[in-house]
Amino acid sequence: MPDHATAFSTVVRERRSLRAFLPDPLSPAELQAIFEEAARAPSNCNTQPWVVHVVSGSKLEQLRETLPGEFLAGRISMDFPYDGTYQGVYKNRQYASAQALYSAMGIPREDKARRQEAFMRNFTFFDAPHVAFLFLPEPFGLREACDLGMFAQTLMLALTARGLGSCPQTALGFQADQLRAALQVDPSHKLMFGISFGHPDPGAAANNCVTERASLDDFVIFHS
Repeated sequence: MPDHATAFSTVVRERRSLRAFLPDPLSPAELQAIFEEAARAPSNCNTQPWVVHVVSGSKLEQLRETLPGEFLAGRISMDFPYDGTYQGVYKNRQYASAQALYSAMGIPREDKARRQEAFMRNFTFFDAPHVAFLFLPEPFGLREACDLGMFAQTLMLALTARGLGSCPQTALGFQADQLRAALQVDPSHKLMFGISFGHPDPGAAANNCVTERASLDDFVIFHS
């Protein structure tokens, strides 16, 4: 009988946000199996308040061509507010994460051009062959957004368990209107974020980035 605890621990610890993928697409059967497993995520009152648009092939290539220009032209639309500004320890963790990524890529702090280039790769999905866009139907709010997060985590763990990689990207939420139009999404479905996924590129420097995690003493209070 397999050691489920060991297997689960391995999957959880191996999951990382990867930012370089090989072009090889997953088969329709693989996609079906992965998203069926993701659908086992918990939700409040079993409402399952997620709508997911998985984009591949020629449609994804169209988005790769258009989204960078839309962002650079300042055409930004967000369904949920986000400015990326944090304070205190959360800001420290944000800066440490960026430092770890750019150090892995060999980009010094003063090289603003290369940092901008690295950021813009969000809008070409880090060359991934698939992207899942996660939408929350109206009138769902904060409670159901938590459910969407649990769906996303289950999806990313299902990918990791198969030796695949993923990157959750809040940056993809910056162009909600453009994506709704391109994918013919119901206007009442609000975009939270996207997840690029596929086979990781083992030779990419960005994929060597490992971020530190806070110790339990920083965020867990045990009561007895």
